[in-house]
Amino acid sequence: MRPTTRLRLASAILATVFLRPSARAGEPAGEFERQLARIFEKREYTAKTMGDARWIDGGRAYTTLEPPATGAAEEKESQPAKDGRDVREGRADREAPRGPRDIVSYDTATGRRSILVSASKLVPPGADRPLAIDDYQWSASRKKLLIFTNAKKVWRRNTRGDYWVLDVGSSALVRIGGNAPPSSLMFAHFSPEGTRVAWVRDGDLWVEDLATSQIVRLTSTGSETTINGTTDWVTEEELGLRDAFRWSPDGRSIAYWSFDTTGVGIYSLIDDTDALYPTVRRFPYPKAGTINSAVRIGVIPSSGGATKWMDLAGDPRQNYVARMEWADSSALVLERLNRLQNVNELQLADAASGTVRSLFRDESTTWVELTGEIKSLAGGRAFLVESEKDGWRHVYRVPRDGSAATLLTKFDGDVLGLAGQDEKAGWLYFLASPGSAIERHLYRCRLDVAKGAMAGIERIGPQRAGSETYDVSPDGRWAFHGASRFDDPPSFDLVRLPEHAAVRPLVDNAALRTKIEGWKKRPVEFFQLPIGGGITLDAWMLRPPGFDPAKKYPLVVFVYGEPAGTTVVDRWGGPQELFHRALSDDGYLVVSFDNRGTPSPKGAAWRKCVYGAVGEISSKDQAAAVRALAAARPFVDASRVAIWGWSGGGSSTLNAMFRFPDVYKVGVAVAPVPDQLLYDTIYQERYSGLPDKNADGYRRGSPISFAEGLLGKLLVVHGSGDDNVHYQGTERLVNRLIELGKPFDLMVYPNRTHSINEGKGTSFHVYSLIGRYLREHLPPG
Repeated sequence: MRPTTRLRLASAILATVFLRPSARAGEPAGEFERQLARIFEKREYTAKTMGDARWIDGGRAYTTLEPPATGAAEEKESQPAKDGRDVREGRADREAPRGPRDIVSYDTATGRRSILVSASKLVPPGADRPLAIDDYQWSASRKKLLIFTNAKKVWRRNTRGDYWVLDVGSSALVRIGGNAPPSSLMFAHFSPEGTRVAWVRDGDLWVEDLATSQIVRLTSTGSETTINGTTDWVTEEELGLRDAFRWSPDGRSIAYWSFDTTGVGIYSLIDDTDALYPTVRRFPYPKAGTINSAVRIGVIPSSGGATKWMDLAGDPRQNYVARMEWADSSALVLERLNRLQNVNELQLADAASGTVRSLFRDESTTWVELTGEIKSLAGGRAFLVESEKDGWRHVYRVPRDGSAATLLTKFDGDVLGLAGQDEKAGWLYFLASPGSAIERHLYRCRLDVAKGAMAGIERIGPQRAGSETYDVSPDGRWAFHGASRFDDPPSFDLVRLPEHAAVRPLVDNAALRTKIEGWKKRPVEFFQLPIGGGITLDAWMLRPPGFDPAKKYPLVVFVYGEPAGTTVVDRWGGPQELFHRALSDDGYLVVSFDNRGTPSPKGAAWRKCVYGAVGEISSKDQAAAVRALAAARPFVDASRVAIWGWSGGGSSTLNAMFRFPDVYKVGVAVAPVPDQLLYDTIYQERYSGLPDKNADGYRRGSPISFAEGLLGKLLVVHGSGDDNVHYQGTERLVNRLIELGKPFDLMVYPNRTHSINEGKGTSFHVYSLIGRYLREHLPPG
């Protein structure tokens, strides 16, 4: 599209979206907008969370960050636990920079409070205020404290900044990195003995001796195309890997990832607003079917010397090293996937010779799931691995000696995440929800089934509904326990394991609970909806005030629909859930369905049936759900149905509008992927295979292939600075719709990323836009 055309179109869109009167005759949208302001600008419904609490001394104590002299726990915006990477994008704008904070310790058993490090000790020489703490870590002896501050965003996270070391005994505070420019260090970590710190700068690994301030540059190949100790964009985003180096337990070596991005396609982000002339940011981004970075694992002496590369078989551009930890000071344990991600191996690498052997192999005709984190047992003589090889996501004990793996979690259900372990007592704690895909609770099993009298699993804690979170202490004796429901904000307490005895409350949201008390008169309805063919979907529904089942109401469907996340879970959802409450208050029925292919704990077959054409089965399930709901609930007005979603949910919205125009009349697609060929290798190839082997699957999964079906009102929203789901895809969709002569609306947020929350008022603006578009084209009531 030519620039002048784009400007005219944008002006017309703004007039359409913002200047037309309210769709309700004689009743302005004022109250709806005031409610959104309360949610996204004034933060009146912000829930308290556990903040920065973390265990120390194996669990005998824990620390928090607290404002000086108040003793009050830090209050932070509550964010829902995410089943996937982007289900609930569009969170409220980030909180303001934190002020000075003390590091406070609590004795776990008694609750005795003491200040370990006061904010007054964190004032750098020549400064007049303490450092703002973005993160912190202790040395093993707790004699030194490493402070991360002045953090800057790299991709989507604040991972580059300044590091300072506080000597707790002498109160000396020293910035590490020598003459490094401000905010140029990444991922600093103490050595095991606490006398040195390693970090990444300019694509290389560095180590500083804290006693002498001597700095050794361990690697020297860092460049625009070689990255040591950190990752390329796609590995960080899709595999969750960021700090890509590990100290050996004896401190003599450092193992690290090295990425060669030569040949990877370069993507350009254009910034049109921050300078007189546009600026361009360029970075390697491998789109589906294109060249990946070459990945190696090396081990280098921490005092300096040559790197020993691990002998990883195969083309380094056709394999991923997703996880790596030291088994002990002589060997590494690796998790390695092939390019198709249908083979996953746990491997043991000898650090001295580089030889590698396989310990456990997981294989699938579709895709395999990653182990969340490599957990070692018995001093590195065994490892915990998650696999779906028996049809459920289960945990296996894999011996280091190469003998057969043992299934630990014996039940017909999925493990939803490891919570912790108590090796002394022989227990593994994990989250699961057998029998109910919408809940999350704590279970345990034996770490060694041969030694345990009990087979299978055991639920720990009270028999309550909703969802629970756990952070189990390293010694397995305690846990931070969180509990919430869709209509009930979270509360946190300290519990003693294994009896799950409540020790003391930690965080409550009584004031917020009182504020939303009126909503409980119209509680969310969770239900199961048969859609035909023996398929039943989990769903929730919100009803408007004064609901009359004899009347007809418009329906708004909130969708995600892809393999990265679910929407139907009984837990507090934060600002986005409150947006749906505001819609229901305005006169809408609001619903959400988890279709086949979403990661609900219903077994691998449920999740993997979408392989090869993501978007096809999901859109059919979603449309069938609307039809089934309207047939079962006469108060649903099947002639007035809207759908909206973000990221994968934006793609699902496009698929719904294009494939089923008889079902959906209005759609709002935020940050969608219209063409799967434009998305990254790791995510898209995992679920769709390689484009040259599955061209028809990519066509059938991509909404743009069905754009000629659009009949209803469609609003597409995107951030021009989205480094994840590129605005390029939306522009291609715009061209296709113009070519087809299809009317539609478009809203572009300059320089905003995938979450579209940067800048004052942005989140309020986005959600107000969505609400106004629905009111304009699908009047409530």
